[in-house]
Amino acid sequence: MDKPTKFQITAVSTELDKQAFLDIPEKVYQNDPNWVPPIRSSIAKQLLPDNPFSEYGQFQQFIAVESGSGKPLGRIVAAINQRLIEQEGKNIGLFGYFESVEELEIAQGLLETACQWLRDRGMIIARGPINLSTHNSCLFLVDGFDSPPMMMMPYNPAYYPQFMEHLGWQKAKDAYAYDFTLDSSLSAKFEKGYRIACKSGITFRPIHTKGEGFEQDCRSLYQLFTTAFANNWSSTPRTEDEFLEEAKDLQQLVDPDVFPVAEDNGRMIGFWMGLPDYNIALKHVNGKLNWLGILKFLWYRRQIDQGRVIAIASLPEYRRQMVPLALIYLGMQGGIKKGKPYKRAELSWVWEDNHSSRKLIESAGGTIYKTYRVYEKLL
Repeated sequence: MDKPTKFQITAVSTELDKQAFLDIPEKVYQNDPNWVPPIRSSIAKQLLPDNPFSEYGQFQQFIAVESGSGKPLGRIVAAINQRLIEQEGKNIGLFGYFESVEELEIAQGLLETACQWLRDRGMIIARGPINLSTHNSCLFLVDGFDSPPMMMMPYNPAYYPQFMEHLGWQKAKDAYAYDFTLDSSLSAKFEKGYRIACKSGITFRPIHTKGEGFEQDCRSLYQLFTTAFANNWSSTPRTEDEFLEEAKDLQQLVDPDVFPVAEDNGRMIGFWMGLPDYNIALKHVNGKLNWLGILKFLWYRRQIDQGRVIAIASLPEYRRQMVPLALIYLGMQGGIKKGKPYKRAELSWVWEDNHSSRKLIESAGGTIYKTYRVYEKLL
């Protein structure tokens, strides 16, 4: 490990501080071939004072800078999500947006600064990394550093989990990413599930991607997300406006062939949410979607040959009609449709104790290839 640098940690307050906060990942990952720079404007937007999160939470950004030179060395955000506190009945504080050069003292200083901010506001447990909520990026990668992350998945140096354990943080929960190769056929039970669902009156179609149809589908997806994932650990519901805003950002990226929805008499009751892995193109834009970045994105998106399945959801009362199996069947069929470029898919992420989903995923041929972790510490 490098010799410790003299440094100081300050709260982000000025515009220069905010730019330094956004610059830090470039320093941390400058020699990492698997890193995909996040879109700077997206991170900045999440941390605006009038971010919808501010309606039910509060946060403070901090940066570590080298004494004298002022070079940025690390960053962290401490946050209190009131909805999470109400849901779990405990004063749980969060840390997120964590980045640090490979110096334990800097990581320790950042984490302790965030913990002290949380203590001062009555929190008794710190949990993270969670970037304000689990709907943003969360989790540290702890196994599977040999390949780049797929779209909207976290990535970090291997020394982050080592730092956490050295500093006395405990594992709160692990999550897995599953790998699917699309050259092997699904078990016959999935097609059979699709036939059973159709016979019971369930209909399937691709998601709408334009106009009023897209907006209505997004509102239906919001209701389904809120219902199906209501009991997800450490997760709190978004407002419909928050969800629609995020959906608009993804509208142009959707491939309808890998985003089937299930309906019962016109009411959406399930979906398979697949997206092309746009990280393959985003890797080349250096976090900036200016005119040059957009040109690079459009050029390199032609190389996309894999996708990420973000969620499979079905209302519980439709599971007997085999809707989850039907959606897996249709999603996989869409991925291998003639003319499609997909060779593999990742389904991520799934909590380690979500045994029903894991059993279904593994029966479809998914194998764990990356492990992620959330940590906790008593304050």
